[in-house]
Amino acid sequence: MTDQNNTPSQADDKKKIVVSGIRSTGNLHLGNYYGALSKFLRMQDDYDCRFFIADLHALTTNPDPKQLHESVKNILAEYLAAGLDPEKSTLYVQSDVPEIPEMYLLLNMHVGIGELMRTASFKDKARKALGLTGEGDEIEKEIIGNEKSQARVNAGLLTYPTLMAVDILIHHADFVPVGKDQEQHLELTRRFARRFNSFYGVDYFGEPVNFNFGGEALKVPGLDGSGKMGKSEGNCIYLIDDEKTLRKKVMRAVTDEGPKEPNQKPSQPVENLFTLMELVSEPEVVKHYRDAYADMSIRYGDMKKQLAEDILKVTLPIRERILDIRSNDEYLSKVVRQGAERARAFAADTLKDVREIMGIRKI
Repeated sequence: MTDQNNTPSQADDKKKIVVSGIRSTGNLHLGNYYGALSKFLRMQDDYDCRFFIADLHALTTNPDPKQLHESVKNILAEYLAAGLDPEKSTLYVQSDVPEIPEMYLLLNMHVGIGELMRTASFKDKARKALGLTGEGDEIEKEIIGNEKSQARVNAGLLTYPTLMAVDILIHHADFVPVGKDQEQHLELTRRFARRFNSFYGVDYFGEPVNFNFGGEALKVPGLDGSGKMGKSEGNCIYLIDDEKTLRKKVMRAVTDEGPKEPNQKPSQPVENLFTLMELVSEPEVVKHYRDAYADMSIRYGDMKKQLAEDILKVTLPIRERILDIRSNDEYLSKVVRQGAERARAFAADTLKDVREIMGIRKI
């Protein structure tokens, strides 16, 4: 049972299942922390949480094999350093659960190419892969007519929503904490669940909803003046950044020439800094700089110094724990081994049912 804001009802006796994962590309940043990890920490005492490192999803960008392996270990250490408890939550690596790729194949038989090509994230990533700058809907023609070019869009990128749906449905998740950029994929997951049920005349898969604690999905901005904080955009503050690196990044953040008149609406780059400050600073600090902007007395250098200090209060304790955990390979192996065992137990039951429903049975 949920209320109108997609938050779980406390009247339910059985713990609801929460599933989410982060791609193993690089390190976790402030956007990951406030957009996902902070939510994970609030869930793990009250819900059946299953959090994974999405190394199969990372393959869509053809990463260096050695770097991919190191990224998995880095993100696992960062998960743990941020406060995820393997005794409370199931923490696992996506590729350690072979039931996932098998069900991915099976579910793809009920997914249309057209609906995948129309997803906003696919179009954006396909444009980047092909080096296109247009914003029109002609991306399908560009992809199909791109035979002579060395650039290509891989099929894994196209079917990314199917794999995400399997990650969720294989656990019969009730809630999936996602940001704005993943809401369309979550809606596709619900569509695929309905389609499977309808095609086979069963009531097997439920329809998971976003877990947002009653608020809108959070979008943490980057330091480049536009968009969200993201690894590929190079506008991140990483949880592992040392003090000197972090200060330098914040001081280089994009701003503008300053307000030209009292109570002027801040430009997007400046509003981004205020958004970050609202995440990490005390309310009175935010008010001080909002007021200073309104009366045109603001000094961006002072604001950035304050912002850096407040971010460091959040990230430095996490960084210390990351370095400690990352050096303990035995502990990391134990965590993912136990997590895989639990995840496979859940996934095996679902895959067995799906195969039976689809008619894949032993003779």
